[in-house]
Amino acid sequence: MALHYYCRHCGTKVGTINRMSVYSEQLGFHHLTDTERLEMISYLPNGDIQVKTICEDCQEALERNPEYYLYEKFIQ
Repeated sequence: MALHYYCRHCGTKVGTINRMSVYSEQLGFHHLTDTERLEMISYLPNGDIQVKTICEDCQEALERNPEYYLYEKFIQ
């Protein structure tokens, strides 16, 4: 099983964690609400997990342009 992190705004692959066993508490998933989990975490048919996050470039853009927080995706 691997966890693949992708930016929710631009789609850039942020990173991968290759571990056979990892607990959601180690990843901080237990801090998410049920709705946030459904929006951010996808389980792939091969057993891998895809997590939506924000890359550094998009985070900087959000900090410079707070109005972008209104959009699910601000990069097309």
